[in-house]
Amino acid sequence: MKKFLLIAFSIAVLFTPQLNAQLKIGYVDSDSIMDKFPDAQDARQKLDALIQEWQVELAKLENNWKTKYDDYEKRKLIMSDQTRAELESELVKLEQQVGEFRDKKFGTNGELFQKQDEIMKPVQNKVFNAINEVAKDEELDFVFDRSGDVMLLFAKEEYDVTALVLEKLKLK
Repeated sequence: MKKFLLIAFSIAVLFTPQLNAQLKIGYVDSDSIMDKFPDAQDARQKLDALIQEWQVELAKLENNWKTKYDDYEKRKLIMSDQTRAELESELVKLEQQVGEFRDKKFGTNGELFQKQDEIMKPVQNKVFNAINEVAKDEELDFVFDRSGDVMLLFAKEEYDVTALVLEKLKLK
């Protein structure tokens, strides 16, 4: 849908010469901004540390299950039916705990997505505010992000305001 709107808008601009003369457009590369912006790097490091911590915890749970499963497999032939049933039940519970932990931390509504939003939202707001300030300072009518779904087929370098946004972020 975004691409369709961009194409329709571009066609309208190309075939309206008086509008073309008045329109001032800029674009940014938000991936580049996020790569160079120290606040974004700090936020990513926090998220990476959290992910690493959760992955270690998940690996411990999985190893615990694997160790108990291997032990069960070695001894299941000499176990009584009751002992075997108890261990199988324990293994099922451990496997469920592993799955629940994975979903709780890394699932679609897991803590990772909540933390990403919590940690990255202030950074994204700073970048957005800097883009707005640059757009106003440069008297731009439109600023596109070429990192996302909206893709530019051609853009003059003079309209790239990525460096100005980075500069504006360093001032604060």
